[in-house]
Amino acid sequence: MTPDLFLEHWRKEPLPLIAILRGITPQEATAAAEILIEAGFRWLEVPMNSPSALESIRLMCEFAGDNAKIGAGTVLTVGQVDDVAAAGGQLIVSPNANTAVIQRACQRNLVSLPGVMTPTEAFAALHAGASALKLFPAEQLSPELLKAFRAVLPRNVACLPVGGIRPDADQMQRYMRAGANGFGLGGALYQAGMPLDELANRANAYRQSWNQVQ
Repeated sequence: MTPDLFLEHWRKEPLPLIAILRGITPQEATAAAEILIEAGFRWLEVPMNSPSALESIRLMCEFAGDNAKIGAGTVLTVGQVDDVAAAGGQLIVSPNANTAVIQRACQRNLVSLPGVMTPTEAFAALHAGASALKLFPAEQLSPELLKAFRAVLPRNVACLPVGGIRPDADQMQRYMRAGANGFGLGGALYQAGMPLDELANRANAYRQSWNQVQ
């Protein structure tokens, strides 16, 4: 998916947040997807270093159908891209900007969100065909630094800070004013083994915070 198409689609999302479910198991996958979709999430990521990640992705894709885009995080190799595609995944998220991974995701018609921390990485990722940019880790990337990125990046490129994003409307607003288009949510949303009713509570807290940003 090109940056233009991604941004066009992303701007229509009622809740432009990616749920990162690191450590989730296949036994929890469908129930977690149901909770998140009910809360308004439409982008769900299962990191590849989760137990039986591909099986969780397959189950979540079967449940979600066209109601959400499901994919993998911590995708580090071209082979993993193919594995995710075979499981029905539509989204490839990485902590780094491996151009071979990005290019393979494009060849498989998957959304590619590589992680970047410098303008050099950002432009290399875009040249390879990235759909949007994951600014990671956001704990080390202030809104001021994001604003500097925005001064040089093409305007049609979505930037999504990931890491340390809390259900805090003030924090989100600072990043949005600097040019963020949404966020990826990790440990503050989901932790391996947590009760699913707690996931529902946290998902709703993020939805409420996002609504305050609008």
